[in-house]
Amino acid sequence: MRRPRIVSPTPTHSIVGSERRKAGIQLAELFELDDFRKIRLASQVGISRAIVGVQAALSRIPSNRYFETLKNIRADFQAVGMVFAGVESHPVPAEKIKLGLPGRDEEISNYIAAIKALGRVGVPMICYNWMAGLGWYRTRVDVPSRGGALVSEFDHRTAQDQGLTAWGEVSEEEIWSNLEYFLKIIIPVAEHEGVQMALHPDDPPISPLRGIGRILTSAASYRRVLKIVPSPANGITFCQANFKLMGEDIALLAREWTAQKKIFFVHFRDVEGTRNHFRETFHDSGPTDLAQMLQVYHQCGFDGPMRPDHAPTLEGESNDRPGYAMGGKIFAIGYMKGIMDALRVPYV
Repeated sequence: MRRPRIVSPTPTHSIVGSERRKAGIQLAELFELDDFRKIRLASQVGISRAIVGVQAALSRIPSNRYFETLKNIRADFQAVGMVFAGVESHPVPAEKIKLGLPGRDEEISNYIAAIKALGRVGVPMICYNWMAGLGWYRTRVDVPSRGGALVSEFDHRTAQDQGLTAWGEVSEEEIWSNLEYFLKIIIPVAEHEGVQMALHPDDPPISPLRGIGRILTSAASYRRVLKIVPSPANGITFCQANFKLMGEDIALLAREWTAQKKIFFVHFRDVEGTRNHFRETFHDSGPTDLAQMLQVYHQCGFDGPMRPDHAPTLEGESNDRPGYAMGGKIFAIGYMKGIMDALRVPYV
C-alpha cells in the first residue's frame, strides 16, 4: 500500500528558490521515507534536492516493482518542490557483497535491477559506502558542545576495548577483492543507465576497526578505486571531514577531483581532532575554513548536490538519530546560504 503523499502548505514555490538562481551548487538533505516533519522543514528553508534512503522500501518488494516504487517516491518529493537527486546508502541490501558471503550474487542482481529502475526514473546518483560489518562509527553520540548541544565523538582506544565484531577479523585484502568484484559488474551497468556511483570514505578513516579492514582511508586508495573500472560513472562522495582526518589538503584534493569530474556529491561538515580521536562540530565553530571550501567548489565548477552532514542535536530534539536531527541542519543551511550569498556563489 502506498504511503500518504507529503503535502506542502505552499507547494507552488520554485524548486530553484528564486528566479535569479538558475544553476549552481544543489542544496540537499538526506531523508528517510517517513521523515514527514523533516521534509516539510527542509522545504520551508529552501532545500531543493532530496537525497533519499530507499533500502527499507526496496528490500520489501520484488525487483520488478522497483521502478513503480521509485517513481512514486519521486512524485512525492516533487509535490513539495524537491528534486529526487540521489540515493544514499545502498539502494538494496549489500552486506553480503561487502563481506564476500554466500548470496552476494543475488544481492548484486537486485542491485543491478535497482540501478536500472533509478535510471528509468531519472535519479542520477547513488552515494554508497564500503564499510563492511560496521557503518559510520562513533564511540559516543552524546558529548556536550556549545550551549549543551550534543555531538558525536570517536576514540580509537575505546573502540579497541569493545573488541571484535561478530565477523571476527576481516583483512583489507578481502575487502579490496570484494569491492573490485562489485565494481567490475556494477559500474558498466551504472554508466549505461546514466547513474553516478559516488563512493563515500570510511568513517572514521582508520583500519582495522574492531577487526574489520577499512580500505577507503586515503586519497591514494580513491585513486586506486578510480583505476579499477575507469568510467564517468565511477566517482566520489567528497565527505570533506573524512578526507581532512586522513591528513589530506582538502582544498587541493577538491580541486584535483573536481577537475577530473569525479566529485558527484559533497558532504559538508567539520571535525576537530585526529583520526584516532575527534569530535563533530557546529558548522560555524570548526577549524576548517568552510567559506574557502565553498569558494573552491564554485571556482572548480562543482554544481552537484551538497548537504550539511552530522549537525549537532539541539535543545528540545530527540537524539535517537545522532547527527541527523533537523535543528542543527537548519542552522547549517542558513550558514551556508549566508556565505554563498556574500561570496556570490550560486546555488539552487
